[in-house]
Amino acid sequence: MATRADDLIDRRRLRRKLTFWRLAAIAIVGLGLVALASWFHGGGLGGAARDHIAKVKIEGTITEDEELVRRLEKIRKSPSVKGVILAVDSPGGTTAGGEMIYDEVRKLAADKPVAAQVGTLAASAGYMIASAADHIVARKSSIVGSIGVLVQFPDVTGLMDKLGVKLEEVKSSPLKAEPSPFNPTTEEERAMVRKLILDSYDWFVGIVAERRSMTKPQVLALADGSIFTGRQALANRLVDAVGGQDEAVAWLAGKGVDAGLEVVEWKNTERGGFLFPQAAARAISRALGLPESSVELLRELGADRLFLDGLVSVWHP
Repeated sequence: MATRADDLIDRRRLRRKLTFWRLAAIAIVGLGLVALASWFHGGGLGGAARDHIAKVKIEGTITEDEELVRRLEKIRKSPSVKGVILAVDSPGGTTAGGEMIYDEVRKLAADKPVAAQVGTLAASAGYMIASAADHIVARKSSIVGSIGVLVQFPDVTGLMDKLGVKLEEVKSSPLKAEPSPFNPTTEEERAMVRKLILDSYDWFVGIVAERRSMTKPQVLALADGSIFTGRQALANRLVDAVGGQDEAVAWLAGKGVDAGLEVVEWKNTERGGFLFPQAAARAISRALGLPESSVELLRELGADRLFLDGLVSVWHP
């Protein structure tokens, strides 16, 4: 009798274990189906699998961004993307970075209708990228403009004199590695840099004139570094309408895109990489004894702009 009772207990234990694992397997399969649905709907394959309007956020200081270029290329090749909204909120950045993204947006616009939606700010290289779209929408209080190029470099010669530090150098020609923060800038060096700036400035003005259907003199009248509100930008033909995403979708509808399509943000899904300015902000945060959560605050305050180099199209508030 004791043996039969033990067998009965063992069977009941086995049955409970089997029931637990069956339920666990069902739960795992269910979670897998949910994850698969989310993958197809919102980001697996780089975006939604069904027809939709793709949204790409271009925020913060602009540098050369290989990942963003690849993302825009995927959007261009995706048959499910019927239209594109670029959500621009940037003070600008490097001129080369702006040019890189501008060229990719123009490729995208050749295949799909593209509208730019300006948030708080689209200045300098940020406006350069927005101008690559076929239609620009800005808030009435958005900041737009600051068309121009600059090069900035410090002069620490006074500090070196106070510290008793003297720089010795041997170079092949007077303009090699100039201007330098360790030597007073000469007129010849300023002239060299000015030629660089004016050449890039002429290119910047030219693309604005082309994209906004304006004459070069008309753009030059606005390209003195001035910034404008969205309403002023509309009056000056730098944007096409005031509003937000709804107005951008309405314009896309006029280009044959179904206004009822879902707007799906295409995010950066690549892992393991980060922009140097972000790493720099982390280093600054640690040096100041601040928590990791302060990294985004430092970026908002413009710490990443300290690491820009070369020709820069950026608005410094």
